[in-house]
Amino acid sequence: MSRDAIRSAALSLWTGGDAGPPGPTTPKVAAAAFGSSVPSAPRRLLQALEAKRGRIGWRRSVAGPLTALRHEALGDSAAGPPRALVRVDEFPHARAFDPAGRFGTAAFERFHSVLAEAGVPYLLAATPRVSRDYLDPQVEESRPLDGWEVEVLRRLRDEGVVFGLHGLDHRTRHRSPRRHSELCGLDQARAAARIDRARASLAELGIETPVFVPPFNRFDAGQYRLLAERFEVVCGGPESVRLLGFRPTPIWDGDAVYLPSYAPLYGRAAEVIPEVERMAAAGEALWAPVTLHWGWELDDDFAALGRLCGLLADCASDWLRFLDAVRESRAAA
Repeated sequence: MSRDAIRSAALSLWTGGDAGPPGPTTPKVAAAAFGSSVPSAPRRLLQALEAKRGRIGWRRSVAGPLTALRHEALGDSAAGPPRALVRVDEFPHARAFDPAGRFGTAAFERFHSVLAEAGVPYLLAATPRVSRDYLDPQVEESRPLDGWEVEVLRRLRDEGVVFGLHGLDHRTRHRSPRRHSELCGLDQARAAARIDRARASLAELGIETPVFVPPFNRFDAGQYRLLAERFEVVCGGPESVRLLGFRPTPIWDGDAVYLPSYAPLYGRAAEVIPEVERMAAAGEALWAPVTLHWGWELDDDFAALGRLCGLLADCASDWLRFLDAVRESRAAA
């Protein structure tokens, strides 16, 4: 087994000291769980088509192999509640140039209160600037965070929310919806400078970002290394498949853990609920990346979100605990 596969297995089997060491796993089972490195460009395109058609996905391609791995190594102790890693995109909202608008801070405060009242820990993807028009690559104007936005970030930090960097201003460099990205097409130096500027801006406010959440879930495969050098965890989503391939989650890749989130755990709260219920009923104690967009939940006034939080209250994992598992599994090889 490769170093990354050994670390990935250690992360999947991590118990946090709650149980004894796991038993051995066979290379065949580990290979089925973690696959290989980033596929070739033609293979990535094929995987994107297969994912769209439902031929590969979270249930068949991730949850199944990882559950088999856990049962082989942990036996009866493999079962348990899902370890849901709730990620929330994004604050400030990409449409929040007018902070008094529909996607302003007041609406986000209502969203946060639903999770806080249910006791659901989460990671918040944050940006230090807000674009006037994030979907128009020609509009370069952006504003810094206002006083209320800064106050909210600091209060959430004190409440235990973990933060991920969500780019500098979440503005796309490409007009086509299929190519929306803040980073794709930038050379290494320009991409690194943009990331470092954004991260430093939040750090000046007392907001640390050990996780990277790519705007639009897109960055070039060649940019992964510079991200892995800066962050402990690099996230992804459905749009990442065409650029990085369909890969297990979480999985060690070089200096960081790659943590893509796939449907049905990536979507609106109403779409996530059935899969969380299924995992809980089956006792699948997997790291389960759940990605929500708080702006999407406005349409039903957070009703489905409230129902989802009723489930997550019993199975959402603290991101600080996950980061502990990442750091311990780093030493596994």
